[in-house]
Amino acid sequence: MDSPKRGEIYRNENEDKLLSKWNDFLYNIVNGPITWFRETIVEPNRKEYYWYHRQYRRVPTVDQCYTDDGVCEYEADQQFFRDKQVDATIAQILKRRFENCLTYELEDQTPCYPLYDKWQEALTNYFIKYGELGHYQASRYAYMKQKHRMIWERRYGPVGSGMTRIDQELD
Repeated sequence: MDSPKRGEIYRNENEDKLLSKWNDFLYNIVNGPITWFRETIVEPNRKEYYWYHRQYRRVPTVDQCYTDDGVCEYEADQQFFRDKQVDATIAQILKRRFENCLTYELEDQTPCYPLYDKWQEALTNYFIKYGELGHYQASRYAYMKQKHRMIWERRYGPVGSGMTRIDQELD
């Protein structure tokens, strides 16, 4: 056997095995009840939430409510406001991703173009649904705006293509 060098502690293999068994024993004494409690009591009784935010039940939209049903219209307005917040947050996240891409890609910014397109599409969709509704926004006004847009597109084609009637284009 080699003699231990200065500063080294000499142990034989039996002492190492005994020490590792002692460490395992102490670990199981402390961790065993904790692991048992978690696996048999906590985890079976845990409710799994797959979303980090509260999920609301989808309620009937304002076009499905009766005209004199105030509660239904109130619920539709609340859902409209929640949807508006979600759409605004989506647009903000896409803007932040685009700006982070510009910061990261200083020389070649071509990888950022798809993010810019998605951000502009989200802004366009947000404006189509919620833009120009005025100060008092409600689901009924958004529904009427959607209805008027559909009538316009039926008569003249997509918005922004001019005011030539579709039936006049055939001439």
